[in-house]
Amino acid sequence: MGTAIVVGAGIGGVTAAVALQRCGWRVTVLERAPELGEVGAGISLWPSAVAVLAELGVQGVEKSSQPSKPAGMRRPDGRWVVAAAELGLELPVMIHRARLHELIRSEFGPAIAVRTGYEVTKLAQDPDGVTVNDDLRADLLVAADGIRSVVRGTLYPQYQGPRYSGFSAYRGIADLELDDGGGETWGRGQLFGFVQLIDGRYYWYATVNRPPGQRSEPTEFATWHDPIPRLIAGSDSVLQNDIYDLTLPLVPFAQGRIALLGDAAYAMTPNLGRGACSAIEDAGALARHLTATSDLTQALTAYDAERRPITTKLVRRSRTLGRLAQTESPVLRAVRDGAFGLGGKLVALRGRKGQVEQSRRDHTPAGP
Repeated sequence: MGTAIVVGAGIGGVTAAVALQRCGWRVTVLERAPELGEVGAGISLWPSAVAVLAELGVQGVEKSSQPSKPAGMRRPDGRWVVAAAELGLELPVMIHRARLHELIRSEFGPAIAVRTGYEVTKLAQDPDGVTVNDDLRADLLVAADGIRSVVRGTLYPQYQGPRYSGFSAYRGIADLELDDGGGETWGRGQLFGFVQLIDGRYYWYATVNRPPGQRSEPTEFATWHDPIPRLIAGSDSVLQNDIYDLTLPLVPFAQGRIALLGDAAYAMTPNLGRGACSAIEDAGALARHLTATSDLTQALTAYDAERRPITTKLVRRSRTLGRLAQTESPVLRAVRDGAFGLGGKLVALRGRKGQVEQSRRDHTPAGP
């Protein structure tokens, strides 16, 4: 097919490299860090992303199922707002970021070259190709260099870029035995969630309203219901990050021979748990459009037309859900919790009605 440079070797970048490799491209992956790898904690993989990984031959991402232990949405004192069983939702696969990164990288073949400790400082393109730092050149460049993307900043210098969400997030991994299926607990400007990973450990995350740049321990949750204090205490380390997303409207995901992917294109708050999934889906869509036509401009235009509207909606929905989860208004919190509780009851009632109707059909004698 051709040659490609992928800037950034996070989840999106390594997935893009594997996807391009599978459709015949020779790929050079550039990573600023001294070695490849992922930091962080858990990550949720929804069915659409799992399907893309399966198409790329990535093994080890097992299908999860409904928890057998109680799970759902609670208040800080432990009272249930809505149980997950009532909603009947399909759950994502939960896996550690580092493990997922390793599984994807295991599909690197001879068509993929990796350069670590490489920082992109200069970028130029012409009708025939893209040049990076005057020493690398390729037919295509894929920017997967994160929310503060150097490539995006070069292409769109007037774009406002990252926007602070108003809250900071904590994350950790605890190796505990719990009789609890997890879920989320929403308080006043604070949220705590936890879920079991496929390796048996528990990933937890928490958010707190505060100005950016304030470092602290998650002491706000010391009096919240069990097992929240135990999860925090049982973690070897706790990560803290201020949460940003990208300003709307998003910039085009393609310009000339350059495509933006993942957080470089549309970083969103973590409230929907769709950030990494969307980057994986980007990689699959990009490879699909490049395979469908030999016209690079046409392929990248189609990629932008498919992915930008979808991810714009996700950025907006995630931002809205984040504001709802982090509200400090007692009135809004009461309305929010009541709406979720009522919604769960209605879904459960609809599900039971469907089961009754199906049972009647199953036991109705067939006509002559």
